[in-house]
Amino acid sequence: MLDVGTGDGRRIAYLRQGAVAGGPGVLWLCGFKSEMTSTKASALAHWARLRGIPCLRFDYSGHGRSGGRLEDGTISRWLEEARAVFCRLSRGPQILVGSSMGGFIALLLLRALIAEAPKQAERIRGLVLIAPAWDMSELIWNDLPAYARRRIDEAGVYQRPSRYGDGPYPITRALIDDGRRHLIGDKPFDPGRPVHILHGLKDEDVPFAHTARLVGLLPGERIHVRAVTDGGHRLSRPSDLALLLETIDGLIDGGCQGRS
Repeated sequence: MLDVGTGDGRRIAYLRQGAVAGGPGVLWLCGFKSEMTSTKASALAHWARLRGIPCLRFDYSGHGRSGGRLEDGTISRWLEEARAVFCRLSRGPQILVGSSMGGFIALLLLRALIAEAPKQAERIRGLVLIAPAWDMSELIWNDLPAYARRRIDEAGVYQRPSRYGDGPYPITRALIDDGRRHLIGDKPFDPGRPVHILHGLKDEDVPFAHTARLVGLLPGERIHVRAVTDGGHRLSRPSDLALLLETIDGLIDGGCQGRS
């Protein structure tokens, strides 16, 4: 467990394997209401173990084995937790691997470290993002029907039905309002290292067009997008996992310079 935050401190659960030093290692960032033991995270950890690569994963507060309530979560809190895990638990060069909201958090973490802690930012050698839900607050808000928006305004929370049989997703006014403090669309930046994006063309949660807009916001020539023709949002089928691991493998073997 890792203690994060002051005043509103949280106990964050993590799993770390492999050598603490050396690298490059991989840091997994989960999606909203996902866990560090999910199908993709577990596949990544197994692959890393076979390759002898350090692997670090954690649960945000309100998720999995970590303390706190999901309803209290905000992008600011989860970004603070991701930063603490990266800075306090990882060593040497790292590749950030983020799924959905985790892709958003990965981008925000890189942007924050470039601006505030460049030495730490230098350790991030590349990003691999799966259907990144960047500017998640706006993505969610724009997709909600009018009655759901009214519910958030009046009651502070709307229980959004899930397509995956894992219960409703609490969408709170705090999550929406706080998320608007972290918009990439309002403050684009140059990642300065390879960013590989995998996205299913049949994704109903984060449309592929959302990734296309992101490419237009991130300057530089090392942004690579791989469209999965028959893929949905989670991209957790065996073929999807193989593509994910192949992408990370190529990034490592290519010296983190990226491949077209």
